[in-house]
Amino acid sequence: MLEQLKLPVSALKLAIDLPSAAPSAQHNVILGQNRAQSALAFGIAMKAPGYNIFVMGDPGTGRLSMVSHYLSTYAEQQESPLSYAYVDNFENQREPVAIELPSGEGHSFAKDIEKLIDDVLATFPAAFESPSYQQKKTAIERRFNQRYNAAIDLVDAKAREMSVALYRDSDTITFLPIRNDKALDEDQFTLLPQAERDAFHQHTEELEEFLGDVLLELPQWRRTLVEETRQLDNDTIKQALEPLLAELNDKYQNVDDVITYLAEIEKSLSNTIGELLMPSRSQDSREIIAKRAALIEQYLPNILVDCKHDGNGAPVIYEPHPIYQNLFGRIEYISDQGTLVTNYRRICPGSLHRANGGYLILDAEKVLTYPFVWEGLKRALQAGRIEIESPYSELGINTITLKPGVIPLNVKVILVGSRDIYYLLEELDSEFNEMFRVLADFDDHIKRSPGNVSQFVTLLKRHAADSGAKALTDGALLRLIEYSCRLAENQQRLSAHVNSCLEIIAEANLLADQTNAANIDKTEIELALSAREQRNGRIAEAILEEMLEGTILIDTDGEAIGKVNGLTVMDIGGSSFGAPARITATVHPGSRGIVDIEREVELGQPIHSKGVMILSGYLGHCYAQQFPLAISASIAMEQSYGHIDGDSASLAELCCLISALTRTPIQQGFAMTGSINQYGEVQAIGGVNEKIEGFFELCAARGLTGKQAVIIPASNKRNLMLKQQVVDAVEQGLFAIYTVSSVDEALSLLTGQEAGTINAEGQYPEGSVNFKAVARLKEISDMSVDEDKETETGA
Repeated sequence: MLEQLKLPVSALKLAIDLPSAAPSAQHNVILGQNRAQSALAFGIAMKAPGYNIFVMGDPGTGRLSMVSHYLSTYAEQQESPLSYAYVDNFENQREPVAIELPSGEGHSFAKDIEKLIDDVLATFPAAFESPSYQQKKTAIERRFNQRYNAAIDLVDAKAREMSVALYRDSDTITFLPIRNDKALDEDQFTLLPQAERDAFHQHTEELEEFLGDVLLELPQWRRTLVEETRQLDNDTIKQALEPLLAELNDKYQNVDDVITYLAEIEKSLSNTIGELLMPSRSQDSREIIAKRAALIEQYLPNILVDCKHDGNGAPVIYEPHPIYQNLFGRIEYISDQGTLVTNYRRICPGSLHRANGGYLILDAEKVLTYPFVWEGLKRALQAGRIEIESPYSELGINTITLKPGVIPLNVKVILVGSRDIYYLLEELDSEFNEMFRVLADFDDHIKRSPGNVSQFVTLLKRHAADSGAKALTDGALLRLIEYSCRLAENQQRLSAHVNSCLEIIAEANLLADQTNAANIDKTEIELALSAREQRNGRIAEAILEEMLEGTILIDTDGEAIGKVNGLTVMDIGGSSFGAPARITATVHPGSRGIVDIEREVELGQPIHSKGVMILSGYLGHCYAQQFPLAISASIAMEQSYGHIDGDSASLAELCCLISALTRTPIQQGFAMTGSINQYGEVQAIGGVNEKIEGFFELCAARGLTGKQAVIIPASNKRNLMLKQQVVDAVEQGLFAIYTVSSVDEALSLLTGQEAGTINAEGQYPEGSVNFKAVARLKEISDMSVDEDKETETGA
């Protein structure tokens, strides 16, 4: 019967053939993730607000790359979104205006405005030097001069009647006395009689008063001159600008924001040209460059996003570093003589701007970690607009001088995170479910169906080709499938951690280069896996050496009472390996029950302690139906100095306890793992491959005798993906693996004796292990009853 529990060689490892014709995997299919893909497709198609997507799964399963590839393929078929730019608000420069442009026309519009600036520089001040302008300007000045000269002529005529000469020096008018038709200078004037000098002063006063009267309207004449000149300049500017702007107005006649901006430019240019580009002395190249830079700073649009310029279709943006400024945009500053200044051209877009009209992929953990980001993202999605503002303004810290216009937001946000983060947000944030209504749940494993295997093979081949690696042979592909199944710990599942296989391809390609191999074959894959194990195997080797030296006590032959080899798995860093551990048990009369030494010293974690407590339930159910269970027993995992968790040692602990109770020796060539319930049924455990291989390596190092074996739960049979050296040893009869479904089967294997099956009267066969257990427990119980009676008598 016990031979039936031994596994054949064929059960120890996956046997698979490659599909005869592996079809090309569709580019928009996510390998083996039908549920997640269906959710993604639904979330993308659903245009109603709030249907953003949370992609849930373990890190390393390729969630991000798969989602990015899927979205990119889908987005290529969609229309490109609108382009956006910021322009100057000429009425309030602190509030730049956001303008909307057709998709792909943002940079084209910027080039058009830049050409307009160059045309303006070429047109002005040349337009003011045209004969027509000069004639009109001269006529205006002539009219002013005629009025002015006519008034001065009146004063001059009256002065001559008074024998006074009128002299004009620019705008200065001077009166001098005349004698013999000749004006007198100051020295000559002082020689005149006093009466004549007094008369001259009197005439001068009268003439100055008359001059004031005739020039009373001079300010009005000057205003008229300035107004007519300004109107002439404006007409000239408008006339010169009209052909420059006409082409742009025709080109963008259907874009309301652009037409409005061009009208604002036309109004603003009248002042700008008057200040910068009026006729003056000849300009050198540096002045022209400076004026061009000034015009660009004032008029050239700041193109935030222009999707068609960056590629066709809707944008798919992944933001690897979603701090507030990278997500929502920022305003930069420049130093001007020690003062920080900015304008609309210093506004920088964020990921939300670039993804607007498309898809934005974010790492959920980072979004929750960086300050203000999660609240800002929710606010933007709820309001449906992007505002560039300082997050610190809520704290009363003013760090911004511009208030850019808001931009409408239409984006599908895809958060990629772990299960813990999803359930945490669902529990603690009431707004989360309102905005992320679609859950794309990525499985850890992929069903090993022919279709999935074909897609998996195609994916591996395509990755090798895309990465520049050598071609993969069929042997290499089969080995990678085996490796993936081992990662999944299931012969019928592939691991969703596809990246692990892709990393092995890269490492095997390096080995193939070093040996000048034409292709990547099974040999290179095996070498790459062995090299990785060797790199991460320092601790495993050290533990094995201590076992071989006798520092860690593990027997692999002989018999012992109350001692059994349990199997553990250690995860340290990036490596996982199995190692046997000795479990011991002692039993004596008393009433303390089963004492878990690991729990007593606070090294046993809750699940391990639960497994030990189940032992009492099993003993009571199987052995103590006719008398009270009175026992004191201690169980320990020897030479273990760290925390222990999991219940996979409970089968070994129970067998060890029964051995100590019945004084039945256990064969030390066996090691075992498995969890049990209170009815003695053996349950599946994890890490079965590493556990078997850990004990096998110790036995192989000491020398395989053919009597060494590992006992595992029968339900773990499908999880076996053992190394080839273990399979070879089993095939040669040097090692064995048994599967058990009950405690009785395990006891029979360990002790070499019949465990015994209870009959209709509730009795076990005499001489069986279970019969000895009942007898011993009854003996201890009777001793306890006798002690109680003696105590009562003594009292």
